[in-house]
Amino acid sequence: MLPIKPKLCKEFVQIPLAIGIAFLFLIACQGDSEHDSAMLMRQSVEALTDSTMQGRETGTEGEVRASKWIADHFDQLGLSPKGVEGPLQTFSYKPHPPMQVHGLGDSTKMGMALVNEIMGNNVLYAHQAAKTQFWGVIGAHYDHLGYGDENSLFRGEPKIHSGADDNASGVAGMLELARRFSQLPTGHSMLYAAFSGEEKGLWGSNHFCKSPTVSLDSIRYMINFDMIGRLRGDTLAVYGTGTSPRWMELLDACNSDSLILVPSESGVGPSDHTSFYLEGIPALHFFTGQHPDYHKPSDTADKINEQGMLKIVNFVDRIVRKLNDEPEFLFTATKDQDEESTPRFNVTLGVIPDYLFSGEGMRIDGVSEGRPASNAGMKRGDIVIQIDTVEVIDMMSYMTALSQFEAGQTSAVTILRGGEAQTLPVNWD
Repeated sequence: MLPIKPKLCKEFVQIPLAIGIAFLFLIACQGDSEHDSAMLMRQSVEALTDSTMQGRETGTEGEVRASKWIADHFDQLGLSPKGVEGPLQTFSYKPHPPMQVHGLGDSTKMGMALVNEIMGNNVLYAHQAAKTQFWGVIGAHYDHLGYGDENSLFRGEPKIHSGADDNASGVAGMLELARRFSQLPTGHSMLYAAFSGEEKGLWGSNHFCKSPTVSLDSIRYMINFDMIGRLRGDTLAVYGTGTSPRWMELLDACNSDSLILVPSESGVGPSDHTSFYLEGIPALHFFTGQHPDYHKPSDTADKINEQGMLKIVNFVDRIVRKLNDEPEFLFTATKDQDEESTPRFNVTLGVIPDYLFSGEGMRIDGVSEGRPASNAGMKRGDIVIQIDTVEVIDMMSYMTALSQFEAGQTSAVTILRGGEAQTLPVNWD
């Protein structure tokens, strides 16, 4: 079949009335109050998760609509396009084997086709400062799973996955920083990168780093927002803290809201900061954790915590402004988990781990029905501390324990529930 190449043109892209009204509201409300900031971000999430966006899967008309909405927003802020064709940087990927892609018809249909090549667009805008030679990058992927691609965890008929937390929330945070920095510049040049293809395998950010529209040598740092919409309490994960010896000092100095930070040194992870880290650029990824709605149609705008997003954006605002005062910002390589040292396993409990949990064990943040954990009576909030004779103290020891078993075997799994230990029989499938 012919490759899908979305085209950004007036004849094709028509922003729906509801999104247009939200967009006008966003531009009109340029106030500096925290109330306005939170409301602006919620409006952005609601616009990007509108059903006409069709889940924003890379290579579909929904992605084109979303890219046009984002480009219009940046234009209204007075930023300069920094793509290859205006604001766009087109990339392509040939999946092997060919992929089934939904959402190829108009907004009232749900076409599906087998495609040999997928083409998508990064949306790139900049504010270039005259007195500095270095750039900062704020990035967030805007693509999601459409009607449920190969990464969906939903079991049922195809249904729009709106991706409110993943990652309309990150785009909303990036747009809010762009609004602030356009009014009160940081002192150095800023590139705002809305990447596509992240859900497929970091396609967009990888392409940018191979064909940059800003010299990679001039990029001092990259900050990535991916899933910042579900802050629970004040606990925030920050990945990539080991990619510069200055990150932790800066994070501590700028944490005036007393966020509980869960740092991770590695520059390698399942989001777009990885592409920049691999090019020798210090990179941070902000993340509020997994949840039961991850990669499902239920990841909707009504569940977004905009006050939590506000805390994160305020935090990063302070970090970016302080980075302008740094005479230099060194990069350091991190010790990353390679494939050879990662335990291989053929069974799982069928749970979503709580990656923000800092205690001993593996805390369960979600349980899939009909899987071993659910069948054994495990619940969200349970902490797995032992599987048969293997003690579980973290994710690595949890994976090591799983590698000991095969489908059809039975294990005794010890959990903590309400501070009390219970042992449950688990049948691996």
